[in-house]
Parts: sequence; structure tokens; C-alpha cells
Amino acid sequence: MDTFERIVNALTYFMWSAGIPVGSETIPWIVVLLLGTGALLTVRLSFIQFRKLGHGFAVALGRYDDPNDPGDVSHFQALTTALSATVGIGNIAGVAIAIHWGGPGALFWMWITAIFGMAVKFGEVTLAQRYREVGDTVAGGPMYYIERGLGSGWKWLAVTFAVILGSTAFLNGNAVQANTVADSLSSAFGVPMWVSGLVTASLVAGVILGGIQRIGRVTAVLAPAMAGIYLLAALVIVAMNLGQVGPTLTLIFQEAFNPSAGIAGTGVGAFLVTMMWGVRQGAFSNEAGQGSAPIAHAAAKTSEPVSEGVVGLVEPFIDTIVIITITAFVIISTGVWTERIETEIDLAGGDLTFVVPDAEGGFVQAPRGPITVVRGQPLDGVGELTLAWHELPLTELFVDAEMAVLFTGRIREDGVAESSTGATYSSLYAPAVESGAPLTMLAFRRGLAPLGDWGHHVVLLCVLLFAVSTAIAWSYYGDRCALYLFGPRAVTPYRIAYVGMHFLGAIFPLTIIWNLGSVFLGAVMVPNLIALVLLNGKIRELSVSYFERKPWERS
Repeated sequence: MDTFERIVNALTYFMWSAGIPVGSETIPWIVVLLLGTGALLTVRLSFIQFRKLGHGFAVALGRYDDPNDPGDVSHFQALTTALSATVGIGNIAGVAIAIHWGGPGALFWMWITAIFGMAVKFGEVTLAQRYREVGDTVAGGPMYYIERGLGSGWKWLAVTFAVILGSTAFLNGNAVQANTVADSLSSAFGVPMWVSGLVTASLVAGVILGGIQRIGRVTAVLAPAMAGIYLLAALVIVAMNLGQVGPTLTLIFQEAFNPSAGIAGTGVGAFLVTMMWGVRQGAFSNEAGQGSAPIAHAAAKTSEPVSEGVVGLVEPFIDTIVIITITAFVIISTGVWTERIETEIDLAGGDLTFVVPDAEGGFVQAPRGPITVVRGQPLDGVGELTLAWHELPLTELFVDAEMAVLFTGRIREDGVAESSTGATYSSLYAPAVESGAPLTMLAFRRGLAPLGDWGHHVVLLCVLLFAVSTAIAWSYYGDRCALYLFGPRAVTPYRIAYVGMHFLGAIFPLTIIWNLGSVFLGAVMVPNLIALVLLNGKIRELSVSYFERKPWERS
């Protein structure tokens, strides 16, 4: 497992840290490619994300629907299926991770990613409709517009995309969702992670085995309901803290370009680190550039590709500009993103890792061995103790949940803490800064505290709903890749394997799942963004024709 983890960490570095040197810093090449493609399409389409957002909402809400148009689902069902995939753990855990590592300024770069992402999503969806395959069922997406739009000589790139996206569906769209639910339920109620995995895998299986029609019907109800519950609770918190809106906005813009020191002095204060975390988590959440959502939009009933393209550009607006922004405001305005709270450290579960300071002010993991602790701290010169998930130094270790008795003794290689008195512990306690879904849960709990101690349960419910809906939508993306690669007979086996991976995702170590998902997230963008750049002329041609003809006026 250690070797596999090192490989994943190296790939994560290559994907999200290696890039173009700028002075003493480096701009990750995947960031350049994503934002560059978004900027190109924004200019080529004359800032369509601003000009046609209203038209996108009108089409999405069914104003111009024609049930006789070819396709499997309505505009609204295509949008809610795609939103079920995009509005998910990224809105709860992803934004918290971005703020945790990049500070409040990361939200600004999530906004920038979303604005450019709206143009990217328009282009993806328009091409997916233009080059889709209509038969007994509809199939479309980047693999089809790469092969058909660029020509058969590019089929190798289409196959590469389908393989990577099919794998991404197993991880980002599936295992990450299951893992976050299991982690949240375990933290809140002590539910064994395998039990959570079994329950959510059963729910996912019950929907996806019915195909896109059943997925569309379920998500058309589930997506608005879950977003409504979440946003209502978040808006209540914002309303109760209206005096913090101005200072929070000021902090976001200040930290975007001149970030202060990171939470634990780990070098997070670098501008490019803040930008990278904003772009990385923004892309994870709104999925612009991944080529996933166009697969759902390809199934929409329409004979006009651009009519679904404008629906696609609505997604990043709802996902990032609305939902993520409100989540970030709750986290920042309540101040929980820098607050240390009592945290149980599961030693046997690998929560505690041994790291040493690196030359750049951060930390690197050191080989695990027996750790001697005196009055809650490792011996001078040995290193720092840090949580594996949060990767931030612990100030002290305690033997009790009240954190009244400091631990002195040895933490053995087998994950058992042996005190100087001979007592043994499988868990210790420490004040630690939260991250991911637990940080958002803490923010809602704190924000809604005047109304009772139940705010965290709202987030927990939404984590469950978001994760299940995301896994449901991503199963369709994956099985369309299987269909493209291996034909109709591969679809059912893929769905069965998908359900199995959902269960396994619930019990895998969280850090590995997220990092491996980040690797595939970056990798899947490359062939898709290349195709969008090469086909930008076709996107512009279709867009100009549609808005000149105004076919919706004849509906």
C-alpha cells in the first residue's frame, strides 16, 4: 500500500503541480490548458456565458420543449442528470478542501474557473449533440465528437478519452462519493464504513440498472429537492450573519492575489498554490472540461445542438457561482476554517502519520516507525505529528476525549499507543483543524447553533443525497464509455462492476481515493480540451447559425 500511495502522490504532483516555471513558482500545465481553452471559447463565442444565460434557463425549464424531437430525456431531465453529477461532494467537501489548503482566496479562482467553464460546457454540450449517435437509445459525448468531428484518424484519442473517463467514473463519480458518505456517517454516528457502503451501493444499483430513463426520472426529483434543502439552510446562516458578508468578500479578494500564511504555516500562502486549489476543486465540482456532462446532455430531446449547449452553460453557474459561493460564505463567515477542535485519532486506521519539515516550509511524509511522545509531543528534533487526511501538524496528543491528560509513551508501528504506565490505546485525541465534509458540517452546526444543535445533520443528509445522486449520474457516463469501447453487451457488466466499486470505495483510505481521483480528473481533461480547441470553429459556426435563425421563436 505504501508503494501504491507513493506512485499516486507522484502522479498527483505531475498532474497538478508540474508545469510552466514563472519566476520561483510554477503554473500547473493542466491549469493553463483548462483556463486557456475557456478563454479561447469565451472570446470566440463573444462572451456567450453572459449574453445567453437567460436563454439557457428558459430552454432548461421546458419553455421550448417539443416531445417529438429525437432523444431520450427532456432538457430539464438532461440538466438535472448532469447537475446530479456536478452538484455533489465537490460543493460540500471540495470547497472546504480548497479553503483549507488555499485559504479564502481559493474561492475567487473557483469563480474564474466557473466563468470560463460556462463557455467550455457550452462547447462540449453543443458538440455532443451535433455528433451524437441516435438509435434505440442515444449515445454521445467527447468520444463521438472527437472521432466524428476530427475524423477517423483521431479515433485513438477518442478511445483514450473513453478509457480514462470510464475509470474516472469509478473513482471521482463513484468511490469518492461512497467514501465521503461513509466517512461522514462514521464520524457522526459511528456507523461502520462497510455498512454505509452496502446501503448506498444498494440504492445506486436500484436506479442505474433501469437505464437513462429511470435515472432521468429520479434525478428530476432528487436534484432540485437536495439543492433546495441545502441552500435554504445555508441562506439562513448567511442571513443571520449579514454583517459578515462585506468582510468575507473583502477577505476573498485580498487572499486571492496576496494570500496570507497557511493554516499551519505549511507554505499555503503562495499565490499559485491558492490559485491551483481553487482551479482544481472548481474543476472537480462543476466538471467543465472533463467531458462528462455532455454525455447526459447528448440524450436530450432536441434537433438543435445549440439549444442544449445553452442548457449546459447553466450548470457551472448553479454549481459554483450559486451553491459553492454560499457554502464558502458559511465556512468563512463562521470562522471554523482556522479553528482547532477535539478530534479522535484512530491510530490503527492510519489517521496519524509521521512527517518532517521540508525545505519549502511544508512537510513530507517520513517512513513510519515507533514514535516516542513526551507530554503530548514527539521528542525534540524527531519531527512533527500530523493527521493523514488533514496533513496539518498536531500540537498535542491526549489520552482522553476531554483532552485533559497528555500522552507520554510510544506509538508502535502496529498503530497501538503504549503509555509509560503500560496502558495501551487504539485511539488518541488532539486539537485539529477540520477539512472536507466535516469542516462544512462544523460550519453549519456553528452557523445554525442559535436555532438548535442540528445544523450538521442538514449537511449529513445532503452528503448522503448528493453522493448517491452523483454516483447515479456518473454510472451513465461510465456505461456510455463502455458502450463506445465494447458495444451493448458491455453495459450491464459495467454497471454491476460500478456498484461493486461503490462498495469498495467506502472502505478504501480516503487520501488515496481523492488523490487517485485527482489524477484521472486531470488526465481526462487533456483529450477533451484538445478536441474543443481544434473544433472551436465548428462550435462558433453552430452558435452563430442558431442565434441568427432563432428557431425557438417558431416553437
